[in-house]
Amino acid sequence: MNKSYSLLLAVIIAVAGGGIFTLLHIPVSWLLGSITSIMLYSIISKKTLYWPKSFRNIGIFIIGYSMGLSLTKEAMVFILHQLPSMLFLTVLIIGFSLITSFFIAKLTGIHYPSILLGSIPGGLSQMLVLAEETKEMNVTVVTFLQVVRLILIIFFVPFLIFGPFFHNGGNILPTYEHTASWQQLLPDIIPFMILSFILAIIFKKWNAPTPFLLGPIIATSLMTLLNINGPELPNSLLEIAQVFIGINIGLMMHPEKLENKWKLLSLGALSSALLIVISMVLSFLLSHFYGFSLATSFLSLSPGGMDQMAIIAHEVDAQLAVVTGYQLFRVFFIFFIVPPCLKYLFFRYRKEKG
Repeated sequence: MNKSYSLLLAVIIAVAGGGIFTLLHIPVSWLLGSITSIMLYSIISKKTLYWPKSFRNIGIFIIGYSMGLSLTKEAMVFILHQLPSMLFLTVLIIGFSLITSFFIAKLTGIHYPSILLGSIPGGLSQMLVLAEETKEMNVTVVTFLQVVRLILIIFFVPFLIFGPFFHNGGNILPTYEHTASWQQLLPDIIPFMILSFILAIIFKKWNAPTPFLLGPIIATSLMTLLNINGPELPNSLLEIAQVFIGINIGLMMHPEKLENKWKLLSLGALSSALLIVISMVLSFLLSHFYGFSLATSFLSLSPGGMDQMAIIAHEVDAQLAVVTGYQLFRVFFIFFIVPPCLKYLFFRYRKEKG
């Protein structure tokens, strides 16, 4: 199968999955539908479709731009006041991961550092790099636990958000409405795209986390702070971004290649479920103390990818600036603070084990 045909087939399968999920009124249908259809095709056909990383980057680039539009001056000042809460809640969630990983390792007999690296929320790429660089680490366990957590959260969070426990009341900051048309994009969006791309390339050279998400977020927010307002994105463009991201995630899943897959699957599901529960509990506290909607609070603390949480935030009209602020803080915290702490922890672990 040549690359052009494989790429076209991936798009057709993903769009078909998204269309079916839309007809079934499933939340975040284009993201979840494309993930499901691509994953099922890979498992049934035992073939891997071609999907260049640049297409995935385009998807998160679009989401990053829409997230940046929400970071107005008012929102930035508001987020600065949230920094102590961001630090406290981030440390609490990561600390909870450390404790649950310890007990799961004791119950299953699986290497504790591998389980811990697989359970750290929101840091898939950097945890995999750290796993490869650390001696005696089971990279397969780390990869599978991280991907299972991501998939479980992507599928369960939308149903929780659209369920009876969450509602859209209590907004302190305005939500970002996306009702624009394609005709309104040009030429105003051109300077935003140029600056976003430049910053994305710079962040990539600096090995920053998710550079093609951070670039447009920071570029768009800077332009907004200078009172240069970017055009809103049409719904169809956001749906295209969901498909592009969904195909990439769907192709990451290869459960048929794992040994003891059911044990690892149950382990990953248990670890992820515990993280979701603690995030829900903390989101109720965040909503109570700051007046955010429950949907906004939960998406801000949910241990998933920042781009996926932003997509869901769009769907439920959550306060995107708050979700972006909390998720962005955790990304940087995990990227800069967690790895050296884990290296020291693993050093002590190996020393105690002799």
